[in-house]
Amino acid sequence: MSDLRRPLGFEEALRPPIDVRRARITQPVLRPPGRAGDAAAYAQLARIIRRAPEVMVKITGRTKDGGHLRSHLDYISRNGKLKLEGPDGERFEERAEIKALAAAWTLEAALEPGGRRDRPLSRSIVLSMPRGTDVMRVHDAARAFAAEAFGDRFPYVFALHDEGGHPHVHLTVRALGSDGSRLNPRMADLEVWRQRFAQALRDRGVEAEASPRRARGVLHKCERMKVRKMRQRGAGPPAPLALVVADQENAARSRKAAPWESSRQRRQGLICRALAAEAVALSRSDRPEDRSLSFALMKHVRGRAKERRGDESSLRTIERQPDRGNR
Repeated sequence: MSDLRRPLGFEEALRPPIDVRRARITQPVLRPPGRAGDAAAYAQLARIIRRAPEVMVKITGRTKDGGHLRSHLDYISRNGKLKLEGPDGERFEERAEIKALAAAWTLEAALEPGGRRDRPLSRSIVLSMPRGTDVMRVHDAARAFAAEAFGDRFPYVFALHDEGGHPHVHLTVRALGSDGSRLNPRMADLEVWRQRFAQALRDRGVEAEASPRRARGVLHKCERMKVRKMRQRGAGPPAPLALVVADQENAARSRKAAPWESSRQRRQGLICRALAAEAVALSRSDRPEDRSLSFALMKHVRGRAKERRGDESSLRTIERQPDRGNR
């Protein structure tokens, strides 16, 4: 890529919010130094500009005992209609085989020296991609991810679901490792797993990315699944947008900008300036692909700046509204 030195601050837009060096389960592969590291950063930036689909890796729960584990395995196998796959291609096709697997994991946990009753028997992980993604490639990527992340250390089984064209894989991992260690992942492990799953998809020709929200210009966290389901049933709290508007109205009444809004806008401004400086540096390169990326990056930065102005304009409109709360 470009021989020019990157301006300070370019990495901030791509840096994960969690220090991946704190991962317990899977050791991260740090970005190589020099031009190889630059190429990886530019490739990730190009995928963000193209709005590549973002992967989701989420721990959805844990099982407490043998009965709970058996019920969970029945659920992900659709009561034996779907095959469960383990390490080295091992298959569990009948409900009797699934029941025997749950009993074996339960016995292993019962024989753990000094084991507590409240320790989880397994952990449930979901690997997901947006609608329209090739189902078999998602399945193959999940197989490669599980083998790399857990290997022979933590036994696991997984099954592919494709209801409504939304491919996702349910991965169940035994919490007790073969070496006596416990599966107790940190947030850093989830970040590493997300990056590894995205790479496994790209290795199979699927456009996928695992970028932080701030790199994509997303300023608010996603709504929690439990909250969304409750709200859809009419039993949950108000939508996050209503909460945001309420916070903005409270800030308008006090005639003071909310501190988190100021911090958010300042952080986004710094990232936009760093990306714009990188676009200028790339435009001076002799390589056509660098100049092409520069053009796309500048267009991306202008779009983000326009969105930021829209957010600030909306906030000023709310602040100019009369305070009707005291009338």
